[in-house]
Amino acid sequence: MTTLTTQVAIIGGGPSGLLLSQLLNKAGIDTVILERATRDHVLSRIRAGILEWGTVELLREAGVDARMDKEGIPHDGCYLTDEELMVHIDFKGLTGKQVMVYGQTEVTTDLYNAQAAMGTTVLHEVSDVEIHDLDQAKSYVDFTHEGTRKRLECLYVAGCDGFHGVSRKTIPEEKRKEFERVYPFGWLGILSETPPVNDELIYSNSRHGFALASMRNENLVRYYVQVPLTDKVEDWSDQRFWDEFSRRIPSEAASRLVTGPSIEKSIAPLRSFVSEPLRWGNLFLVGDSAHIVPPTGAKGLNLAASDVYYLYTALIDAVKGKTSGIDEYSTRALARIWKAMRFSWQMTTMLHRFDGEDAFAEQMRKATLNHLATSETARRDLAENYIGLPF
Repeated sequence: MTTLTTQVAIIGGGPSGLLLSQLLNKAGIDTVILERATRDHVLSRIRAGILEWGTVELLREAGVDARMDKEGIPHDGCYLTDEELMVHIDFKGLTGKQVMVYGQTEVTTDLYNAQAAMGTTVLHEVSDVEIHDLDQAKSYVDFTHEGTRKRLECLYVAGCDGFHGVSRKTIPEEKRKEFERVYPFGWLGILSETPPVNDELIYSNSRHGFALASMRNENLVRYYVQVPLTDKVEDWSDQRFWDEFSRRIPSEAASRLVTGPSIEKSIAPLRSFVSEPLRWGNLFLVGDSAHIVPPTGAKGLNLAASDVYYLYTALIDAVKGKTSGIDEYSTRALARIWKAMRFSWQMTTMLHRFDGEDAFAEQMRKATLNHLATSETARRDLAENYIGLPF
């Protein structure tokens, strides 16, 4: 068996694993990344596009900010709507901060390039991963790569391998406490090379269901509509999507809508999920391996980034013999995770129609949006959560 050694083994080569590795490498800590998919597959995933300002600053700290600052689009606010009512949430005016529109695929590309420049070992198409000796002074990870069984010896293991990965399942089931809410609908999303319908995002509540007008740049939009979980992508022609999207957003915005062929189309189910604890011996869970949020609050990638922040600073100390940071990692990260869970759940229930709901639920959505329209305090609370709570 071929044996490799490193200080921190990182399972998962998505943005959280790459960002953790980049920050640790800059601090002089050696890492090896194990990723089950190909690099092309990782970069083909269409995911989040809104970065909290704390995430922006962390990417700058990691030294991967040049293209983001050149091509990213700072946003000072967004709109929440109910039929024709449009409520502007002025992030900059209410909090002094912004968010950045910059796609997760672009973040991942930047991190891959930075890691290649550093010479970090990133192994793709890794399978049959097993994590061992998490209660010992040193741990190891066995895996198959290029048809050969290999071993990676390490001090610590970071599980950045997502909801379906091996890391969380390595923690004994009787020691895990899991919390889940599965929502009875999904988001049908398309990418289209057309100009955005608005210069800021629109989260639209209507009697026909939820819609979101987002963007990736000045000529690439990402639009969504709420659909039943029974729907399939094949059920939705481009024309059907544009017709449905148009009737769910306020008429003022719909009058500016430019349609065109979709270049990607997919349906994502919505769920809220948290697994506790985030630490098991020398193993630390990061990002989607520990938590999933519905995309309504734009928290998925950003929560992973805050996990990375807590863990990378803790691991730097741990390598030097100071363990208070890794001892507190799970508690610190979970405190912020649950606040983001609450916000994402609040946004989801405020903006979506649920099958079988009564007239009272509809009135509560309307009352909430009317309260936001008339209360600066309510708008400030939403803005503070949207731009991201402090790490």
